[in-house]
Amino acid sequence: MAAESFTLAFGLLGNVVSFMVFLAPLPTFYKVYKKKSTEGFQSVPYVVGLFSAMLWIYYALLKSNAMLLITINSVGCFIQTFYICFFLFYAPKKARIESLKLIVLMIIVGFGLIVGLTEVLASGANRVKIVGWICLIFALCVFVAPLGVVRQVIKTKSVEFMPILLSVALTCNAVTWFFYGLFLHDFNIAIPNVLGFTFGVVQMILYFVYKNKKPVSDEKVSTGLEIKTVATEEPKIQENKDQEIIDVVKLSAALMSSIPVVAKLNENKNTIVDDHLVLEPHVPNHTIEVAA
Repeated sequence: MAAESFTLAFGLLGNVVSFMVFLAPLPTFYKVYKKKSTEGFQSVPYVVGLFSAMLWIYYALLKSNAMLLITINSVGCFIQTFYICFFLFYAPKKARIESLKLIVLMIIVGFGLIVGLTEVLASGANRVKIVGWICLIFALCVFVAPLGVVRQVIKTKSVEFMPILLSVALTCNAVTWFFYGLFLHDFNIAIPNVLGFTFGVVQMILYFVYKNKKPVSDEKVSTGLEIKTVATEEPKIQENKDQEIIDVVKLSAALMSSIPVVAKLNENKNTIVDDHLVLEPHVPNHTIEVAA
């Protein structure tokens, strides 16, 4: 009885925290709405987030005793679908076509094959086990995303792309879902969140180590022909926005139990501007904060 109470408590807490994380990209879409353009933002975090949410719902339905996974990921599906539709509405033609290709590849083909093959080739407990392993592997891949941000912080000695509040929120989210999976005796949920917690703690440590450090980009470096200043580094920052997305995707996905969000940061305001979930295993420089 005690275990069931703790499972319910952590599941409800995880739903609340995950819901707040799902809302992280709202500033990004408000900016898109104001400018009537998606500018350099990517749809990858939202598509990955939707895929993650659908995958966890399928797993929860097979388990039959993980209703709190279904509730939060159902909300996640709705929110991520809204983000994707909003993005497609304001995206230029080229970005819209690329986004539609990604949607077909991941949502229709990818998720369709997972459901189809597991329904045909497996049954009962074996099906649950196979889908659980798929969720576990996917979540672990997503959790590797933060490494790009960690490397960037160490290299530039700047935490402008790693807001402390986001790191704390995602770390707390990972902790709640870890205990939910632990008390539910479901290690497919618990194990990935161990990585989420670990990376979260590492990011918070780096934040306090480098928060008062002078960014490398602020130092003038003579090249003989020119002097690179912060202004000359801005294009590079723009190019690395995709990598920042994975940061949150990492976290989003990291939440494992419910989060498929990826956040992009505004390099000038140090605030979340894009999510989101990000997690595209082999999409260069893309970052993807999954869910459980």
